[in-house]
Amino acid sequence: MSDSSSAQQPIQQSNSNDFYMVENTLVIGLGMIGGSLAKALKENGFSRKVVAFDNSVESLKIGLKLQVIDSACTDICKGVTEADLIILAVPVKATGSVLAMIKPHLQDDCIISDVGSTKGSVIEAAKRVFGTVPANFVPAHPIAGSEKSGVEAANSQLFSKHKVIITPHAHASDKAALTIARMWQSTGAEVLQMQVEKHDEVLAATSHLPHLLAFSLVDSLAKESQSLDIFRYAAGGFRDFTRIAASDPTMWSDVCSANKSAILQQIDIFSQGLANLKQSIIDEDEQNIKGIFIRARAAREHFGKMLTGTAYAADSENKNVTFELQPGSCLSGEITVPGDKSISHRAIIMAALAEGVSHLDGFLQSEDSMATVQAFRDMGVVIEGPHKGAVKIYGVGLYGLCPPPGVLYLGNSGTSMRLLCGLLAAQKFDSVISGDQSLNSRPMERVAAPLRAMGANIQTSATGSAPIYIKGGQKIKAIDYQMPMASAQVKSSILLAALYAEKSSSIEQPAATRDHTEVLMHSLGLELQVIGNKVSITPGNEIAGFNLNIPGDISSAAFFIVAAVISKGSDITLKGVGVNPTRLGFIHILRLMGADITLTKQRQDNGEAIADIRVCYSPLQGINISDQYVSIAIDEFPVLFVAASCASGETQIAGLSELRHKESDRISAMVDGLRELGINIEEQAEGVVIQGGQIQGGKVDSRGDHRIAMAFAIAALVSSTEISISNCAQVATSFPEFVEKSARAGIRIRKEETNVSK
Repeated sequence: MSDSSSAQQPIQQSNSNDFYMVENTLVIGLGMIGGSLAKALKENGFSRKVVAFDNSVESLKIGLKLQVIDSACTDICKGVTEADLIILAVPVKATGSVLAMIKPHLQDDCIISDVGSTKGSVIEAAKRVFGTVPANFVPAHPIAGSEKSGVEAANSQLFSKHKVIITPHAHASDKAALTIARMWQSTGAEVLQMQVEKHDEVLAATSHLPHLLAFSLVDSLAKESQSLDIFRYAAGGFRDFTRIAASDPTMWSDVCSANKSAILQQIDIFSQGLANLKQSIIDEDEQNIKGIFIRARAAREHFGKMLTGTAYAADSENKNVTFELQPGSCLSGEITVPGDKSISHRAIIMAALAEGVSHLDGFLQSEDSMATVQAFRDMGVVIEGPHKGAVKIYGVGLYGLCPPPGVLYLGNSGTSMRLLCGLLAAQKFDSVISGDQSLNSRPMERVAAPLRAMGANIQTSATGSAPIYIKGGQKIKAIDYQMPMASAQVKSSILLAALYAEKSSSIEQPAATRDHTEVLMHSLGLELQVIGNKVSITPGNEIAGFNLNIPGDISSAAFFIVAAVISKGSDITLKGVGVNPTRLGFIHILRLMGADITLTKQRQDNGEAIADIRVCYSPLQGINISDQYVSIAIDEFPVLFVAASCASGETQIAGLSELRHKESDRISAMVDGLRELGINIEEQAEGVVIQGGQIQGGKVDSRGDHRIAMAFAIAALVSSTEISISNCAQVATSFPEFVEKSARAGIRIRKEETNVSK
């Protein structure tokens, strides 16, 4: 079995383990781990007979009494001869002697595994005994345990919903590796595959070092003259952290010997970090101290999501979310929508590149924008919050970013990925950016190509998507770029890279796109010129820290605007919404269709136009939508499809090819969904033709796309019967409070969640 990848590899779950069931399993070492595995295999029927050998006759008696095992083995030679599967549940130092003892009695096809927390020493022991590692030997490490010891603590559920790492060597038998994987899956564990060296390196940091710190801390404090008072008044944090110091000293002494090199490396890394913190305390460097604490807290949450490829909103990726909606309602009152997502991304980026402290209010705390926050934390920027929309950023300047500790994981945020491409292309360090499965399938060459023309060394995958590999230390050149396709994200990426060029750069678009990057850069004093669809930037100016109030997101407001327009009796006011002219395309379209929409209390903040928006019900008429509005209404078209479905007559929309490359193919998703709801809609290569009619009830699939889910939720206001929308978890990427705000506005919506985590 090949094991060429150093990354952890998930093993596909089996629905049935009948094919892999073994006749006789011998567990050598009936302690807590060995006993728990034996009991689990006995209860779940993976093995017809579970036998144990242990040097302690008393442990075997207890194992029989507690029904942990089927029978006890006092003659290990006979037990090995009869075994189809042998599990070594012994201290890692004893692995070699046990293998030598059982070697003469092994059946040719007997499979061997272990449960030790180091793998390099186990492999070396096998080589010493057998000359080469047997094909049927597959080491494994269950990441589960307890401070309790002995067979009395055996628990058949110990491994359920925990990880088990198997480390098959290059010449391991496929059948043996799969049998061990299925065995652990039968206990309820999640099985991962990893190289031996990588396993020992990772576990030295995540398991071995924390245990050593706990042992050392308790030992040091116990020597203090006031040790009794120290332990008497210890709070919960001390007890939680030092709980693992109650683990088996002999076992952990063995681990230190077996994984010496990797553990010493991690101790050095930790010691350097602790020395840095100590010096910051001596120097009373409050910013650095706070930065360490903030990054640590954020990293603890972030890495858990990164390892599973999940998104940033709590639990969203672990739940199957369905929206259930009842028809017949109208909207009234005042509504606020969350902060603008586009501005939130850009504000974090520019604040990180500023010299000094910046304060943001109204920041959108969603999965996408939090991906940008975490990326800059990974690059050494101290960011406090967000808390109720307030964020404080300690900028590091244009040249102050640090190399990230690993891959920059961006969840589902295409904005984060494309904008960061431009910024990272100009840094001195190498970087890799990646996202979840959806983001990693989206096109990235259109942003990579102009950056290469500027001198960047940037590589996408074979399909032109992420992961994206960026080589640092490149000299960024100025560019005069004619964009083949209008894209605010590509334009912004080039502008960020151009900050590091020696001369002025210019970008010309075939059509207008949202200009939040230009507005923010101009307000911060950067030398920027905009003439028509051409923007020019001259580098050289430093960016000072700033304060910014982020207005409500008009793309989020769009759902309530359409909802009010199509539902009789509606009259709502959306407060404090950004009305940047490059974002008003869908309002122009709705007005052409007959919508009653009024902007009041218009004002500006840092160059961004803001207004309250009053919307009343009004009958709509189908129209031909001009290309001039497409690029400045691209995100709103899913809900505009719903508006067109409620209009009298025919609506034709062309030039929508960009919609096929969003979180889903939005043209296809909306066409399929509206047909399911009884609307006559024709799908074309780059657009649609919609015949207005009565929206029926039914079940639709949002395809995991937040804007598709919210668009169909609005359709339910005028449907004949209820509508059920599946795969709605990604609504959290842009509008975490959509359900709550919709319900308060009068939409009859209910969210159902099913936990799908293991």
